[in-house]
Amino acid sequence: MTQQNISDIYDRLDGQNIIAVASGKGGVGKTFLSVTLAHAFATSGEKVLLVDGDLGLPNIDIQLGLNTSCDIGQVLTGKIPMNQAISHVPAIGCAVLTGHSGLVATTSLSDGQLQLLRDDLRILAQHYDRVFLDLGTGIEKTITLLGSAAGTVLIVCTEDPTSLADAYTLVKYLSGQATPPRFRVVVNMANTQKEGEQTYQTLLKACQNFLNAELELGGIIHQESHIKECVRQQVPFLTTYPDSPVVQDIEALVSYLKNR
Repeated sequence: MTQQNISDIYDRLDGQNIIAVASGKGGVGKTFLSVTLAHAFATSGEKVLLVDGDLGLPNIDIQLGLNTSCDIGQVLTGKIPMNQAISHVPAIGCAVLTGHSGLVATTSLSDGQLQLLRDDLRILAQHYDRVFLDLGTGIEKTITLLGSAAGTVLIVCTEDPTSLADAYTLVKYLSGQATPPRFRVVVNMANTQKEGEQTYQTLLKACQNFLNAELELGGIIHQESHIKECVRQQVPFLTTYPDSPVVQDIEALVSYLKNR
């Protein structure tokens, strides 16, 4: 197969079933949302892959209490192909490709390595109904290049002004791609529905006025003290607190994503 043929195959893989979960700022609950959405989609009957795309400081394995022998670092170093680095996690009912903290210096990765990782992910995604890609924070090339693998990017933010400013900057960089993804906003840790909607409107107006970018509101996740407890105990939120109002928020977000 020629290089041109390979490029043609990659061009046809548009990543429409890949949802990247991103935030310009850390501490907004991005990884929790990635894990919980993957769990919820798997529970609904879909075949799901959850990928830790934070190549510098991954923590999906920590949140799930995993100790896997294979990870994305071994894929990057050429030790194993991506499909052999996947583990099935019964607790959330889906496949997981974990990261490895400290194994990869993101600044040393070439654009070629990142593009190959992105293309491999799009190929692998053809074997799943849905792929959730938990990106790192910031706007460095690892985030923008891996983010370009996705058809949809969930921008996770809170009412914190620094979170909104960083989310705006992230949209600015990702919308500059040749084929920008669909942007969907998830307001996390909202005290009330009204406050969540106001937070979304603040971000939307800034992106419309200065970037000419449209962002739909995907969902509002309310403040919930038990989330931190689940993260500490490394247990899935949906099965530990099935009666929490946040579960209803997650279910509403799942329904929204399935219909978009």
